Amino acid sequence: MAERTAKVSRDTLETQITVEVNLDGSGKASFATGVPFLEHMLDQIARHGMIDLSVNAAGDTHIDDHHTVEDIGITLGQAINKALGDKKGIRRYGHAYVPLDEALSRVVIDFSGRPGLVMNVDFTRGRVGDFDVDLAGEFFQGFVNHALVTLHIDNLRGTNTHHQIETVFKAFGRAVRMAVEADPRMSGVMPSTKGSL
Repeated sequence: MAERTAKVSRDTLETQITVEVNLDGSGKASFATGVPFLEHMLDQIARHGMIDLSVNAAGDTHIDDHHTVEDIGITLGQAINKALGDKKGIRRYGHAYVPLDEALSRVVIDFSGRPGLVMNVDFTRGRVGDFDVDLAGEFFQGFVNHALVTLHIDNLRGTNTHHQIETVFKAFGRAVRMAVEADPRMSGVMPSTKGSL
């Protein structure tokens, strides 16, 4: 399989973002986003997804973190989509259950070429530190729209909001890892009866 790396930059009036990914990495991560809690979550994606990930962002965080978080999701989605190329030989589908103490989340992903997000997370609080937990949904919606994936996220239980959101991001990283892995039985084959994704 060819090297699966990508570098994507997004420059708007609200944010300037550059994301670099290596889908066959070792979980190395580097972040400068101005949103520390999001960096903690991105680190979960990198480490559990075994993706080398670099994210540099400057945004209008003096207003709030919304644009920065959403646009990082968008740019990460674009980068992973670009790194995957034609998607031949990948598993396509991935899923993971991840616990953290009392919290348990399930994430299922399909690199289908069709964007769709179903997210069922009833956060017990509105914030973790300074981070507005509603922005997790904005991140994943941006990702889905630009990675062109179908993504189902369910927090099955949890009372600690930090644990809830962390299990979601860890499970997401592991589901992505499974889905983008090379399937030795599908070498050079498009994992779709349509012939394209």
